[in-house]
Amino acid sequence: MLQNYRHFEVTDPFGRTWQVDFLWLQTAISIRHSDSVDVKFVIASGAEKMEKAVALVHPRLLELARRSGRPVTDPWCGRLAALHLKRMIETWEDMEQPLVTPTLEELEQYQSQLSQSAAA
Repeated sequence: MLQNYRHFEVTDPFGRTWQVDFLWLQTAISIRHSDSVDVKFVIASGAEKMEKAVALVHPRLLELARRSGRPVTDPWCGRLAALHLKRMIETWEDMEQPLVTPTLEELEQYQSQLSQSAAA
């Protein structure tokens, strides 16, 4: 489990270690007219550096919050997005995309991980 969603390391399937740094979290309606919360990270391994944004669709967040009985907060969004990015790096799935949008099912899995971590 991630101890700090603002800075963490992930190893990809090729054995490279990536440093992940949180850049910002912003309501996307103001930047791209999307009903989502965008969470942006920069990832770096050696000389290679990329920016990745995880778009958390607002209706999905509201449904997840309702199901889990918790409020939508910036730290919660940051943690959900970080877990999605971590999975992306570990599997190398969707890494060609600068902006990705997790499904509600994926967000539910991340919420379950967060809940298990909090209980431990």
